[in-house]
Amino acid sequence: MDHGIIFKGIGGFYYVKYNQSMYECKARGKFKNQNKSPMVGDFVEISILDEIEKKGMIEELLPRNTELLRPSVANVNQAIIVFSVKDPMPNITLLDKMLVLAENAGLDIVICFNKGDLDAKLDFESVSENYKKAGYPTIKTCALLGEGIEELSTYLVDKISVFSGPSGVGKSSILNAIEEKFALKTGTLSEKIKRGKHTTRHSELLDLVNGGIVVDTPGFTSLSLEEIEPDALKHFFPEFRILEESCRFDNCLHLNEPGCMVKEAVKEKKLPVERYDAYVYIYKEIDDLRRKNKKW
Repeated sequence: MDHGIIFKGIGGFYYVKYNQSMYECKARGKFKNQNKSPMVGDFVEISILDEIEKKGMIEELLPRNTELLRPSVANVNQAIIVFSVKDPMPNITLLDKMLVLAENAGLDIVICFNKGDLDAKLDFESVSENYKKAGYPTIKTCALLGEGIEELSTYLVDKISVFSGPSGVGKSSILNAIEEKFALKTGTLSEKIKRGKHTTRHSELLDLVNGGIVVDTPGFTSLSLEEIEPDALKHFFPEFRILEESCRFDNCLHLNEPGCMVKEAVKEKKLPVERYDAYVYIYKEIDDLRRKNKKW
């Protein structure tokens, strides 16, 4: 049996890279009976049915190190979260939610603000400041002019990175700038609703010359945080971690508790109020979802 990795899945066929070749594979019926479904990024065992035609069969799914549901992809270890500086303007609430989901998945994170050529007023500096303070690598790119592409590429070496963000921010354009061979289809911004048009229809792994692998994924404009436990949310804001060690209560949620050093840091302007407000907003959203879906 040979080990490979699923690069793409379309219409019940899975394209598995093994030994520098791509094999078109079907999955054994047993996976359906086991309530399992192969995902892009899965490491798999295949049997080769036709070496000339590159046909095979997926025999086993190997254990996953990580698993994302939106987008659906396995075994990534880094998230490149892409927003544009303008056109469309960055949705900071969505960005904060995406950071929480990436933190929950245990991924390394890089924040990329694209369309730097439109940044005449240096909005990147004001928008990115709070995330730099939180410890996230933050890069301004312009796929059109090549700005920041080399810096971004250094983060991709020997990693499996998922590129994710809303439609229209230029994810495919960035990937094309990193590797011209990709020639991914790019779209334009809808003038009516100021949202990007979806150009990526499915998740797909793409090989990089530097040894990394990237995931091109469909864009999205909303996220569900139902998988996050409300009481665990505080762990996904890295700037809270040192502060909360000094909170009066070990189980402090940084909401209404006395002696909370996170709230004190906000009061003393040592912690950006925008990030704290994002935490409170997301906590309330998760808590409301739990209450709404609770079965009595």
